Amino acid sequence: MTRIESRTDLSDFKVPGRGRGILDVFRYHYLLRLLIRKGTSTRYRNSVLGWTWSYLKPAAQFMVYYFVMGVILQFHKDIPNFAIFLFSGVVIINLFNEAFGNATHSIVDNRALVKKIYLPRELFPIASIIIALVHFLPQVAILLLACLLVGWLPTFASLGFFVLGGLIILFFSLGLGLLFGALNVRFRDAQNFVEIIRMLSTWSAPVLYSWVMVKDALPAWAFDIYMLNPLAVAVELFHRAFWETTVSASQVGNHGFPPGMTLYVIQAFVFCIVVIVIGQLTFRRLERRFAQDL
Repeated sequence: MTRIESRTDLSDFKVPGRGRGILDVFRYHYLLRLLIRKGTSTRYRNSVLGWTWSYLKPAAQFMVYYFVMGVILQFHKDIPNFAIFLFSGVVIINLFNEAFGNATHSIVDNRALVKKIYLPRELFPIASIIIALVHFLPQVAILLLACLLVGWLPTFASLGFFVLGGLIILFFSLGLGLLFGALNVRFRDAQNFVEIIRMLSTWSAPVLYSWVMVKDALPAWAFDIYMLNPLAVAVELFHRAFWETTVSASQVGNHGFPPGMTLYVIQAFVFCIVVIVIGQLTFRRLERRFAQDL
């Protein structure tokens, strides 16, 4: 038999269903915008109060924490402007909990798209994290208003601490979201681990207490391990950005930055990058079977 050779140029064709991971998000930015618009527009659909819930839920959470920690346990006597101290930690932890939780469920929640067409699957967790950031802004607005009422004056330093703390949370949420988002498709037990992590997040960082209490209770090496937690570093950055500028230096006392904070910030970013790499590798390995597993 005579062999028939094809002269079709196949150099521009790519293997379907495989991309460049997170880098593909920049190529498909228009799809990212569509997912973000869809997520923000449908969040409170058919809700009477709508976006008001973005204010009511963190306000209710803050009131409960303040009543327990400030009124009953009398923490407000040791920490001046305890309400600002508490709420500045609560809002950043809320960002982590929502971003991490949304990213974990993002692939499963968009199973119809994943099963029918190809697009970079990383779009879903990244879009869910940006949506969480959008819903985080009303809480920051309330925090800013409260800070202004007690004499807060914005500075370049406070803005820098705010940005650093936010980036740590977003990077950490992205890494964990990629990891558990992929695992959640194959093993639905993953969402139970996520709920445990979210439940412990508030207590694993100096939100309801100060870092001084941890340092006094733990040996130096154990406190260094505690400060490896990116959540703890981000909370302290938010305390410095908002709470510390509302009190005098004498009132801050030993509640300011813990010693070696610069090193802790660097360690937090390195830790987040490692988590992102692990999450991306796991995501890339498991995404081949997303359509079948869903």
